[in-house]
Amino acid sequence: MNLLLFIIVLIVSFVIVRIGAIAFQLTGLEWSLAKFQALSCFTSTGFTTREAELITSDLRRRRIASVLIVLGHAGFVTLIATFANSLRPRAIADELVIPFSPFAISDKILPWINLAVIVAVIYIVYKVFSNTEFARRLTNVLRDRIIKREVIKSVSFEELAVATGGYGVSKIKIREDNPVLGKALSESELRKDDITVLAIVRADRTVPNPVADTKILAGDELICFGKLGNIRSKLA
Repeated sequence: MNLLLFIIVLIVSFVIVRIGAIAFQLTGLEWSLAKFQALSCFTSTGFTTREAELITSDLRRRRIASVLIVLGHAGFVTLIATFANSLRPRAIADELVIPFSPFAISDKILPWINLAVIVAVIYIVYKVFSNTEFARRLTNVLRDRIIKREVIKSVSFEELAVATGGYGVSKIKIREDNPVLGKALSESELRKDDITVLAIVRADRTVPNPVADTKILAGDELICFGKLGNIRSKLA
């Protein structure tokens, strides 16, 4: 029973981290960064000053991080307890009622068998939730559920990198209601707010260092550098 509980908690932990990563992504974080931050919050490790600023500067992200930290502590304690109990002699044999196991497997060997099973389970679960089609499909299903139930609303603003002083690089997807839609870069007055457009991603084409008369179209993704707060208030 302890081994079964350990496996269940382990799988649930991976699912929670994936949900946390999706939630962070929907608030504007890049996917790889969102996954890392979700794992960092859940395990309470791995933060760096610049990446932590992306979490602490946003109210919704702080709430997501708080939930992950609380669940992470609870899950970690449960995993430790079930792991320790799973290594007790006869823990698996008694639960699975293996015929003739008291005679075929000695008490000294059983803990090592239990440990081998745990290591194998951890490896399999990790592989399944890392880079497989199942993981991608699970992520898409969870993301659709979160968006459909409006647990977290998706944003058009992604913080790709953050520097000191609140400056950073961001990607903004231009929607129909964006105030700069249809304007040339020179008309958008972004430079007055200390915002520089580094590139425009349009369909499958990237326009680096766009000229001042380049018009901003619906569906464009602007790669900008400037104060993240200014970029968010002006374009998001």
